[in-house]
Amino acid sequence: MSKVYLAFLWHQHQPMYKNPLTCCYELPWVRLHATKDYYDMVAILDNYPNVKVNINLVPSLLLQLEEYASGMAKDKFLILTLKSAQKLNSEDKIFILKNFFMANFDNMIAPYPRYLQILNKRGREIPENEIKNKLEIFSTEEFRDLQVWFNLAWFDPYWKKNDDFIKFLHDKKENFTEEEKAKLIEKQLSICGKVIKKHKEAQDRGQIEITTTPFYHPILPLLCDTNSARQATPSMVLPNSRFSHPEDARWHIENAVDYYEKLFGRKPLGMWPSEGSVSNAAVSLISQAGIKWIATDETILFNGMKDISSSGDRKNLFKSFKISINGQDVRAIFRDHGLSDSIGFVYYKWQTQDAVNDFISKIKNIGNYMSNESLAPLVSVILDGENCWEYYKNDGWDFLEALYEKLNSDDTIETVKVGEYIEKFAPESTITNLTSGSWISGNFGIWIGHKEDNVSWDYLGMTRDFLTNFLEKNPHMKGTNNEKEAWNSLYCAEGSDWNWWYGDDNCSENDAVFDFIYRQHLIKVYECFGAKAPDILYIPIKKLKNRPTQKLDIKPCGFIKPKISVSVSDMDDWKKAGYYEQDFVGGSMHQTSILIRSLNYGFDEHNLYFRLNLSNNIESNPIEDYCFKINLFKPIKNTLCLKFNVEGRVDRFWIISDGKEHNLNFGNITFNTNLILFVPLQDLELQTFEGIEFNISIDSKNCELEKLPRISNIKLEKFD
Repeated sequence: MSKVYLAFLWHQHQPMYKNPLTCCYELPWVRLHATKDYYDMVAILDNYPNVKVNINLVPSLLLQLEEYASGMAKDKFLILTLKSAQKLNSEDKIFILKNFFMANFDNMIAPYPRYLQILNKRGREIPENEIKNKLEIFSTEEFRDLQVWFNLAWFDPYWKKNDDFIKFLHDKKENFTEEEKAKLIEKQLSICGKVIKKHKEAQDRGQIEITTTPFYHPILPLLCDTNSARQATPSMVLPNSRFSHPEDARWHIENAVDYYEKLFGRKPLGMWPSEGSVSNAAVSLISQAGIKWIATDETILFNGMKDISSSGDRKNLFKSFKISINGQDVRAIFRDHGLSDSIGFVYYKWQTQDAVNDFISKIKNIGNYMSNESLAPLVSVILDGENCWEYYKNDGWDFLEALYEKLNSDDTIETVKVGEYIEKFAPESTITNLTSGSWISGNFGIWIGHKEDNVSWDYLGMTRDFLTNFLEKNPHMKGTNNEKEAWNSLYCAEGSDWNWWYGDDNCSENDAVFDFIYRQHLIKVYECFGAKAPDILYIPIKKLKNRPTQKLDIKPCGFIKPKISVSVSDMDDWKKAGYYEQDFVGGSMHQTSILIRSLNYGFDEHNLYFRLNLSNNIESNPIEDYCFKINLFKPIKNTLCLKFNVEGRVDRFWIISDGKEHNLNFGNITFNTNLILFVPLQDLELQTFEGIEFNISIDSKNCELEKLPRISNIKLEKFD
């Protein structure tokens, strides 16, 4: 096998949460992630000197860390944490009971008996308007313990191991004092101040390469020209007004470079363009700023393969390329989204050693695949370096320690800083025309095209036009602090995070807050000059009640009897079937490498029918590695299992019930771009379909890769 160079790029990012009108931070995520992720993701490397990684730090995150460390930053969660529990009023208590459980239940609440006890007393699922009726049942001591636990649960296990006071609080468990609470917050803000120093220390000893992102994390191609969205999606409905301001994109890039140099004592070599978003115009601006390399997603590479002089196979993914646009050159690497998503969305469900072994084996398989190439392959694993760890036990330490331990001593895999790799290996191919797109599906649909997204862009354009027109009519205001503040608020509003939550793609319990912050940034532009902001900016853009659930789960409406043959089966056979689409309403993380796109299911008097509509990602592993499962929970619990051989033919179809296995009929199955099968009710020892609850899963090496639905089950009911 060829030696493999492995480049981790951990992306650390938060938008600007400061309300420009009140200077109070609306959400606490910078402060809380500082103690849970930002420091320890670097500190863990102290134990593995041979492991090198790349860490992307977005300037808007670093700016907020500095403000928390200096005492300038305050957020409502922090203010109500520090307020004496005896002095909390009813409004304070309602806010605390509503918001101080915003943490992963399994790994950040359930392990701590006191925290769990208070949640259970409030109720895990409770309408907001009922919280006020619960106030009288909580004691002052319980509110104080909740104030402490909300913050303490966000401290990574690193601190429990390395800080005596944090260990003391964990051991004490309850009945905390006001002094202990204040000391906890003092410790928290102190850590905010250590994050940048810890990164610089690791950079200066040569173990990490720090990269940057345009300052407030904008989608550069859309700032340059919103019409570029149509290159990836020709039918996209665009905002009413075209937004085209490459000068703003230039500001975000150049100020990110300058801020990086101020903090880390050197200019950055690399950049992760926000959301991996690229276009010819954006890359040209990045190159002009002196950036030597960028990273984006494999989808961008393969979408533009026709412009690459080398052969168009998957081996191109494991190389770097030269991008040359109008005489501006930059190197590019491309994210393997299957491997990246495995860490982000799959491995937390596995036993640690199984997950690590699977990851290492996939890297070595790439080495074998690339063994005849002239250059040593580069595998780029790029993902969120903060949010995914809350789904892992011990905040990901078990996984990362086991992974880094193997990589620390493996002679066939060398972890590498990307800047070093591109210096050592010259590219073999050049891209002269880049296909516009992002790491999500190769397009910009998350940030533009939906009605809410387009309204946001129209408001941004309207506000920018006001700003430039006002300055043109009032030249005496140019160069003043008012102008500087106005532009800064506009640049904040150009960040990608606001539109992440608009539309149908993503939702969270903080949707209304993100909407509010975005509009506050725009309102601030007007207020900087004593002008009245348009009334529409005071009206929420996000329609919170219009979340797209109606098309995800459609129940069967009649008997079906589809043909079990790919060559003749027609979707008309499934018109009365149920339909479930893979959950696409997500949070702050987005999974691209799903295996099951959707499911059609139904029944007649004697059989259950299933049609799994699979994505191209199913080809990321050999078909014989997968085990397809239909997991039935009611009225009796049993599991249908299906495996294929290396030729893609059914190898075995069997049922597990009460720990016993018996084989089922192969003739009931067909497989191509989708998997179609039926199961007689008698094989399930059932008399009726009514009341059956099930889900679909795909395993590999006895470990779950994916499940549909991800959380709940599908229930079969009698139709009208």
